[in-house]
Amino acid sequence: MYRTSAIQKLRERLAAEGLQAMIIPTNDPHFGEYTQDYYAVRAWLSGFTGSAGTLVITTKSAALWTDSRYFVQAENQLQGADIQLMKMKMPGTPTVVQWLKESMVRSVAIDEAIFSYSEFLSLKADLSSECRVVPVKDTLNEIWRERKPLTFNAITHLPVGFSGEETSSKYAGLVEKLASTLALYGEDLSGSEAIKPKFAYLVTACDEVAWLCNIRGTDVEYNPVAQAYAVVTDESVHLFAAKEKIEREALAYLAEQGVEVHGYGDYEEFLKNLSGSRENEKEKRVVICSKGKLSVRDYNALLSNGDGITIVDDPVAGGALNHMKSIKNDVEIEGFRRAYLYDGVAWCKLLKFIDDSLKDGNSLTEYEIGEKLIEFRKDRIEYRGESFEPIVAYGPNGALPHYSATAEKSDIVPAEGGNFLLMDTGAQYIFGTTDTTRTIPVGELDEDKKKFYTLVLKGMISLSMAKFPKGTRGAQLDILARGPLFGEGAMYFHGTGHGTGHYLCVHEGPQSIRMEENPVILEPGMVMSNEPAIYFNGRYGIRTENVIAVKEWKETEFNKFYEFETFTLVPIATSCLLPELLSTPEKEWLNEFNARVCREITPLLENEAERNWLAEATGALK
Repeated sequence: MYRTSAIQKLRERLAAEGLQAMIIPTNDPHFGEYTQDYYAVRAWLSGFTGSAGTLVITTKSAALWTDSRYFVQAENQLQGADIQLMKMKMPGTPTVVQWLKESMVRSVAIDEAIFSYSEFLSLKADLSSECRVVPVKDTLNEIWRERKPLTFNAITHLPVGFSGEETSSKYAGLVEKLASTLALYGEDLSGSEAIKPKFAYLVTACDEVAWLCNIRGTDVEYNPVAQAYAVVTDESVHLFAAKEKIEREALAYLAEQGVEVHGYGDYEEFLKNLSGSRENEKEKRVVICSKGKLSVRDYNALLSNGDGITIVDDPVAGGALNHMKSIKNDVEIEGFRRAYLYDGVAWCKLLKFIDDSLKDGNSLTEYEIGEKLIEFRKDRIEYRGESFEPIVAYGPNGALPHYSATAEKSDIVPAEGGNFLLMDTGAQYIFGTTDTTRTIPVGELDEDKKKFYTLVLKGMISLSMAKFPKGTRGAQLDILARGPLFGEGAMYFHGTGHGTGHYLCVHEGPQSIRMEENPVILEPGMVMSNEPAIYFNGRYGIRTENVIAVKEWKETEFNKFYEFETFTLVPIATSCLLPELLSTPEKEWLNEFNARVCREITPLLENEAERNWLAEATGALK
């Protein structure tokens, strides 16, 4: 196969440089979840196309690390390749460092443009003096002849009617958030007589740049962002993007907001010249960055400033700007409500279409179902595309959390299947991003399937009903979603909840709800998914997902307390659950949820047949 040849050519190149291995992550210089095909080096070399994984190639062997979402997919896609699959977090699986040590590797290369500086430091420390870690430039173009070029598309302005806040206001808020950090280094923002500090805050994540500058693009699939960087200084915001692609309205807005626009390729050189005047020590520039989002290449560019700068870590967990972005304003919250209302209409049309087709004895394909939902979504002029690759999985395919059907490879959903159909899809609207999962029965189900469907639903409802004090972290709530499954000795291995962007990335941080500790506390305005699940490999999968937002509940003598608002407006199937396993409060929550769906969606449905179907689908559970 061609990938075997490519790996051999890479090995020859490494040997010529006196190197014994190379670590190839799933990254680009912006460290986003999705990347352009230009950066799909790991997929090109290994054949594994999952969104998460690390490939390590030595002169004699190769291995790929990925998580539980992709075990089955990786096993299939690595067939025929001499690459060992490493199942992360599974007993007996070595880490990358352990494997390199066991392989007696004495030098390992990393691409300086896509390897973060924090990962570089960690790798060096873990390998110690036993192995050199050598940053290198990307020279793969010489052996990757079919490599797709980087593409830059139109960059548009997102009006304040959708964003809810001007760039100049976000800039002021960020400066205020950084004030205490700058004060630690002898800089003071507090008074008019203070020397105005020279600082630079580096923004490398494309969605953070988009949020700050109120711009959107289509450079990265599913994420409405442009490939761009930003540097926030004591004087202004500097945007680094494809200048020729910025539409006139966006350019005018950026100029009005005091944003200085540079070429995308000027970023590295700008970093090399960040230091201020050295005649006055107080004018040294403080550079604040997240070393987990800063490439080795760009960190080295900063070092060329010599003692003219002081580099410090971003003081806020997950990043100061990222934290600001995670707390949605009133306009953004209302945008989410609107997005889920229109998305709920498309979902209801789809569910009726599936129901009618199967009742008529017509089989459907997974791919056909996904395309049908997109067709219904396109009825709204505000629709801007999908927010991630649709997951429509029947039966055993549902046990693969990130399964994706294609036009060429798509299983049939039979009219009388006796199994589950799991659908996890989301959309981008100009006023919000959606992400919904529903699992519905196809044919008659056995009691075991119904039991686990009910347990997953109990977990989702329990988290939805949570009341919790100010200062609570996601890890403290995670047990609410997992508890019913734990009672059966069952569990799922992915997180329960991820942050969701506002007409941005469907997966964002810094907040989360998962078993692993995350120091970020949950605050009003944070939007997250609520998606407990269960997967039985080779049999079926169940996942029920709503998107929720933290909101204030009440304040007592003890503390402020918060609760969740549910945005999602898609019926939850009740024919495949065991009512006796639900408590009275859980039944009440479920009935009210489905009744709300009916109330809000019905006026937007086009005909009596659709309205009648929805009324029946949302009928109260006794």
